[in-house]
Parts: sequence; C-alpha cells; structure tokens
Amino acid sequence: MVPPQLDSRKYDVLRQVFGFERFRPGQEQVIDTLLAGTSVLAVMPTGSGKSLCYQIPALALDGLTIVVSPLLALMEDQVAALRLAGVAVETIHSGRDRSDNVASWRRVAAGEARLLYLSPERLMTDRMLVALGKLSLSLIAIDEAHCLSQWGPAFRPDYAALARLRDIFPTVPIAAVTATADEGTRHDIENSLFAGNAQTFVAGFDRPNISLTVDLKGSWKSQLSQFLADRAGQSGIVYCLSRAKTEETASYLTGLGFKALPYHAGLDKAQRTANQDRFLTEPGIVMVATIAFGMGIDKPDVRFVFHTDIPASVEAYYQEIGRAGRDGQPADAHMLYGLADMAMRRRFIEAEETGEDHKRRDHKRFDALIGYCEAPSCRRQVLLAYFGEQTKPCGNCDLCLSPAELVDGTREGQMALSAVFRTGEKFGVAHLIDVLRGGNTDKIRRMGHDRLPTFGTGSDLSKPAWQSIFRQLIASGFLRLDVNGFGGLNLSARGRDLLQGQAEFRYRADIVRQSKSQKPAKARQAEAALSADDQDLLEALKRRRLALAQERGVPAYVIFADRSLREMAAQRPASGDEFAQIHGVGAAKLKEFAKPFLEVINPPNSGLY
Repeated sequence: MVPPQLDSRKYDVLRQVFGFERFRPGQEQVIDTLLAGTSVLAVMPTGSGKSLCYQIPALALDGLTIVVSPLLALMEDQVAALRLAGVAVETIHSGRDRSDNVASWRRVAAGEARLLYLSPERLMTDRMLVALGKLSLSLIAIDEAHCLSQWGPAFRPDYAALARLRDIFPTVPIAAVTATADEGTRHDIENSLFAGNAQTFVAGFDRPNISLTVDLKGSWKSQLSQFLADRAGQSGIVYCLSRAKTEETASYLTGLGFKALPYHAGLDKAQRTANQDRFLTEPGIVMVATIAFGMGIDKPDVRFVFHTDIPASVEAYYQEIGRAGRDGQPADAHMLYGLADMAMRRRFIEAEETGEDHKRRDHKRFDALIGYCEAPSCRRQVLLAYFGEQTKPCGNCDLCLSPAELVDGTREGQMALSAVFRTGEKFGVAHLIDVLRGGNTDKIRRMGHDRLPTFGTGSDLSKPAWQSIFRQLIASGFLRLDVNGFGGLNLSARGRDLLQGQAEFRYRADIVRQSKSQKPAKARQAEAALSADDQDLLEALKRRRLALAQERGVPAYVIFADRSLREMAAQRPASGDEFAQIHGVGAAKLKEFAKPFLEVINPPNSGLY
C-alpha cells in the first residue's frame, strides 16, 4: 500500500519534473510497488518509459537512489536528460577525470544529489559499498537487468556480483528493469537478485508500428540497396555479423550516396564516439554496425533496422529491432538469413568460454530464432509467443501482407507429434528425428525407441526437412520448446488436437528441404533420360559404390557423387582415358577406382577385355 503522501508526490513529480499528464501503461503499477517498499522486476518493451519507473520513486522518496547501468554512454545520456529536467543527479565512472569524480562524490555525501549513476564494477568495490552504507539509501535501480542473468543473451559477469546487494542493503528495495528477458532469464534474475522476494511485472512486448520482414539471403548487397532505394534521408541501422563486413557495407553504401558510418569495437574510441554523435544529431545517417552499437541509444526517429545476417537469438533480435520507431511512427525491421551465417552463429556459440549447459541453451535460443524465420504465418504472433504473449495476426508483417504458400502437412505433423508423445515428451529434435527416420543409434536402442510404432515412419523425409517441420510446429504453437531445461519438446493443447485429428497443420513448402525420396530436378531429369538398360547399370554402379564405401568406412558420396554414376551409366566409358572424362574423376580416383567401376560397366564377358 502506497502511503497517501507518496501517492500524491508521484503525480507532482510526473507533471512538474517530467512534464507528463499521465502514466504510460504499466508504469504506475511498478512505481506504486517500489513506493510501498517492495522490490520489482519490470520487463517492458523498448520505448515504454522504463527509466521513469525508478526515476519517479527516486524523486518521490527521501534519500539517495543508486542507478546501475552497463554503459558509460547510457549513463551520461540519462544524467544529461535529468539535469535538463532540473534534477540533482551525479555519476561516477572511469571515463571522467578523477577530480570530477571526487567532486561528484562530495555532493552525494553532502546530500545534494537525489540519484547517483554507477557502473556495476564501480558500485561493487568494498570502498564504495562501505561509503554508501553510511548514507540514507531509498532505492537501488538496475538498468538493462538481463545482463545479470547467466542464461541471458547479454550476460556480463560483473553484473553477477549485484546479487549481493539484497544482503548488504536488506531494507532497500531494488528495481530491476529490462526490455529483453524470456521466462528463463526472468526466473534467473528473480532467484539471483531477489531470492524470489520481489514482484515481477511483464508488460506487453508488442511494437505494432514496426513492420517485420524476413528474406532468405541471396545477393545481400543488392537486397540491401533495393531496401534502401526509397529510404534516402531516413535514419536507420544496418547490422552486420563481423567488423570486416561492417566496414565493407559502410563503404558500399557511401558509394551509393548514403551518409553511412561504421561502428564496431575495433574502431578507435574517439571515432566510435564521433560516429555515434553524428547518428544521434544529424538526420539521414545510416549507422552500419555490429552488436557493439545500440544498447541505450535513444534516438526516436530511427526508421529502419536492417540485419544483413541472422542475429544470435530472439532476445537479441527483439532488442535490436526495438531501436526503430521509438516515436511511435511507422518503422521497418528487415532481416536476411542464410546457411553461411547460421553456421557462423553455431560456431560462435561453440567458441564461447562457457559451460555445456549455457551452450545448449544458446543453441536452443538460436533454434527459436530460425523458427521465427521459417514461420508459416504471422511473424508477430511467433515473436510475441516466444515471450509468452498471444495476439491476433498483425497485418503488418511480410507473411500477413503476402502470405506464403502453405501445403497440408497434417500427416507429417501427426507423425512428429506422435514421436514426441510416445517418447515421453522430454527429448529434443535430434533424437526425435532419429526415431522418425529409423536411426540406428545407441540412445534409440537403450531407450527401446526402436520398438515404438513411430520408429522409421518418417524415413522418406530428410533430416533437414524434419528439422524445418519441427521448427514450424513450434512456431505454429503445436509444440513447446523447453529452452530453459534440456531442450525437450512437449505437446501444447493445440498439438494434442492435431494428434487426435481435430486440427490441421499447414507448413511452408518453400522452406522444407527436399525429402529423402526426392532428388533435385536436374537429377530427376537426368535419370528420366536414361534407358531401362542404363537404369539397371546405374543401380549396379550404386551397389559397387556402396561396397567400396563400406570397405573404406566412408559415406558413399565420398567415392563418387550420383552425378558421376549417372554419367558412367549414360556414357559407358570403356578405357581409363574415357573414365577420366567422367565428372568427379581426378588422378587419384582414376588410379584407385577406374578398374572396379569399369568392370561393372564392361563385364569380362562383354568382349572388351
């Protein structure tokens, strides 16, 4: 219960200091909880006014509020804005002269400041904690609180020490705010920072003014230039996976006449600062950046965010596109994704110096983002569902505006769901696909899953095809992925309806890769052109290839690709010289394999020996 005088004071602060007549949705609940002395975790979308949720209590309460922020630039921006509003606020950090820091501390110690902004490293020193213990603290606010979670996409080890605050200052309420936290990250923050003793508020994640589009990557430069063709003079951000690509893209756009600037951690600090200042103050700047750019950037008129490569997770994607359209006006989020950058993301995860549990969760988070890319219908529904929010089709994404061609996948969906159900709803996609395709693995044999009715029923589809089907089943809400556990799948109520024949599943055939029983169009045409005798020879060549592969313990394609065998069947080489002309036959393979394959093509009784 908020004391009456504080309830009145919060409105005075809102109007007199910040000049607002009313609170935005979700703000007042958080503020009232803090004014009542209870700690809070607030998860609110970018642009919803998270900062006011702790700034207003800081000014309504007596005493000093400590604000923890991960970036010096973010601290400086908030301090400057508060000072312009007439608030007595100080900051102490490594980017300032020592004399300035000392002067700021003297004002804080004298009771002349209402808020003090600190980095986690500065706050959690013994000297600072002892000094603060002598002052009257009213509130501790932790901005960008997802950095605290060891399972979050932007974990910072120095944030972990903040968990000690509840023991050092047991009577001081703590406000943790963030725009990016899935259920697992929220639970981690609740347990580590509050020991479960806090109220959690999760506001709506939707940013309906941002149009969402995802494209398979082709010629990315051409795709980017086409996107920007009618956006001259607009401010925007282009995200790239690497520093080198950032520089390349900035140069490319500059050559096209755009005011493009690079930003990445490899640039000189002065250059980064200068480029960021130009982006914030000049109209029409396109910032080409790695993920080093963006946290804390509060530029309201960013009209687009373009990803030339797939981001690291749904959380990272949501945070990055959230930098567009903060003024509430229409904005665009356009992402390209391709196999190469997907593989690169996987390598990044494996290269991290983290435990296997952390890597496993990062892989699952990335799987969820691929599911978003492959969504069969409304992207916003898939995006918001990841954060536990349900909504109707948005009408403002590429799949709502130009629906993808869907085919009936009810049979495949039921097969997949049956595998999930019959294996106990606790296994991940890889094992379930092995079951469906009749895999001969130790795990399948040990679990007895080779005796299930589902075993081998999906052998006509390739592994990539099943992977896409599972992702689309998750994206469509038929399956739930346990990102925070061991990545197991379980059926939703909708999934149970599908399994029982009371619902249908339609998937994007353009994304599901060719099934095991299907061959590329050129291969089918080539085989159709073979005569009946040639077809028989082709099968004999495949048997010989398999035998040779088994002798050497290698996959059959390592010996020769199908294309090579088809050429042998059609051209029927009769000598080593002719065999050398077959596709895929180099000097080493000519020496090793000419004789065994020529024996199949020209048996000894054919008169050619």
